[in-house]
Amino acid sequence: MKRISLVAILMAATIAGASAQGRPDSRAMSCAQVQQLIVDNGAVVLTTGQFTYDRYVASRQFCSHPSVPVIASVQTRDANQCPVYRCGQDIFLFDD
Repeated sequence: MKRISLVAILMAATIAGASAQGRPDSRAMSCAQVQQLIVDNGAVVLTTGQFTYDRYVASRQFCSHPSVPVIASVQTRDANQCPVYRCGQDIFLFDD
């Protein structure tokens, strides 16, 4: 019984620690690091401010149709406007 309790406590601590890690903060990284993180993972949710975050993508395959990559920028440690892509509306797609 003690062994089961110990295992349960260790599992709860592991889960709590993993959820407390949070997402990468663009403001703590260089622009090159942010861009490479996105390329390496395909899509990444980044903290961009105290209460803000968004999902950034490396290519169209990480956007759901009809969304496409649109240029955006994030603040990084070394740049106020580091160019990245996020999924958004295709400005050339017209609804009839």
